[in-house]
Amino acid sequence: MRKLILFLAIITGIVSQTRAQEIPRIVLSDSAKISLLTNAPWDEAVYSLFGHTSMRVNDPARGVDLAFNFGLFNMSKSNFIFLFMKGETDYMVAPIPYSAYYQEYKERGVGIIEQEFNLTQEEKQNIFNALLVNCLPENREYRYNYFYDNCSTRPRDIFEKYINGKIEYAPTNTEQTYRDLVIECTSTRQWFRFGINMVIGADADKVITDRQKDFLPRYLMNAYEGATVVGDSIPRNLVMSTTTLLDPKPFSKDFPVTPLYAGIILLIITLLISYISYKKQVPALGKVFDTILFLVAGIAGCIIFFLMFFSVHPCTNPNWNIVWLNPLQLIVALLFFVKSLTKYLSYYHFINFVALLAFLLAWCLIPQQLEIAFIPYILSIMIRSGMNVLQQKKLNKKAEYSLPKAK
Repeated sequence: MRKLILFLAIITGIVSQTRAQEIPRIVLSDSAKISLLTNAPWDEAVYSLFGHTSMRVNDPARGVDLAFNFGLFNMSKSNFIFLFMKGETDYMVAPIPYSAYYQEYKERGVGIIEQEFNLTQEEKQNIFNALLVNCLPENREYRYNYFYDNCSTRPRDIFEKYINGKIEYAPTNTEQTYRDLVIECTSTRQWFRFGINMVIGADADKVITDRQKDFLPRYLMNAYEGATVVGDSIPRNLVMSTTTLLDPKPFSKDFPVTPLYAGIILLIITLLISYISYKKQVPALGKVFDTILFLVAGIAGCIIFFLMFFSVHPCTNPNWNIVWLNPLQLIVALLFFVKSLTKYLSYYHFINFVALLAFLLAWCLIPQQLEIAFIPYILSIMIRSGMNVLQQKKLNKKAEYSLPKAK
């Protein structure tokens, strides 16, 4: 039902946009209100963990009550996944009837907080006109950027442009990085946090300004609380009132096995298989395990490599996780059962073992915040590389002993 409502709401919004050039300009009445809608995080989709921001224009005298949503995207678009990975996703703004907007989030159990702004009639009209212009077919799409240009920063920029005076925001008084804020938002979903920390790199660990924190809806909402408008006669509070329209439902329980516990289990399995395959002389068991381990690590390495060198996503290059998750592991995984290459693979495993050992020893010196949960996974790969080197040495010695001695 909620999907149907959302679909109808989007269609209504798109139709409204298409007709925006045809309808006469709407002059807001004195009773019109413009507000910011901040949606609470929702735990059923990774992108919803960060919340959402929309703008509302409500004028009962003119029969206008619209939520301008800057976060619409079309997943059925050709090559959507590839474009999303590359960071070339186009989002869209649309005016959705507020009743449909409210019903959709009510059914999801997503909280909504409304901040009504203290604006002059001229400011209200200019902001409303700007929103309608943004919704025109030639303007409604924009290149989405998670940290720099999203559903939260767009409303902020419109307010700043059309308010007479300068907005002085409430400060956070806290030094934070992009990674700090991402971790804060994903604290209830350990595997999401693990994955995001894997793909964002060293630039995410630089201290950011309060303005840069506005990419998160909750931080923008907090910045407006206590904000004032100066430079236009008498300073005034920007927010007139704050109302909770919907209370959020509690988050569901996270997956019980955390990345750290899963990593420790993997490490224990790695040690057991290493012992059996080496001491009990069952090398086939080690090869099967290595194929799976290095295959998964190689695929993860390909994703990191792609994000570093081919995507336009911010804060993905440099990424020191490429040391222990690199695309070469995918090739290595496919060559484990090629006997003629066993000797050459041992060279790779020796280099890999040394590189991972150095990576762990220099852990605190690496200019990137790394998760402790990475360590058992790194150890598992390092141990298997080390065991492959020992296995090859063992085979070489066995071959030497089997050679006939000269008389």
